[in-house]
Amino acid sequence: QVQLVESGGGSVESGGSLKLSCAASGYTGTTSPTLFCVGWFRQAPGKEREGLAHIDSSGRTYYADSVKGRFSMSRSQDNGKHTAYLHLTNLKPEDTGKYYCAADLRWDTICPATFTNPGYMYWGQGAQVTVSS
Repeated sequence: QVQLVESGGGSVESGGSLKLSCAASGYTGTTSPTLFCVGWFRQAPGKEREGLAHIDSSGRTYYADSVKGRFSMSRSQDNGKHTAYLHLTNLKPEDTGKYYCAADLRWDTICPATFTNPGYMYWGQGAQVTVSS
């Protein structure tokens, strides 16, 4: 059973920074997945889930206008272990919410899901980010 485990949430003051991690585990089979397709989302209290960013098969990243220039994402692979990161900078109180990573593990060269079309198979448990003014 594939799981995405998130870490790194917390409470910061306006203008502060946080780094979220999303580690995939539990995939089985003789061949490790070659592609870790990841998107990041958040949900503020009383609001709908909002797509923030995704990374495509070539490693190019895309961001929602609300976070462009302040958030950046990346991914890494180490000994078959896939991890994604979301670096949050210049945080504002309106960035408060629960942040989720979502991912597909693939053995081809395509990442079909995006932060605007979130058909990801796996979702993390969420990490709370609270920004005070």
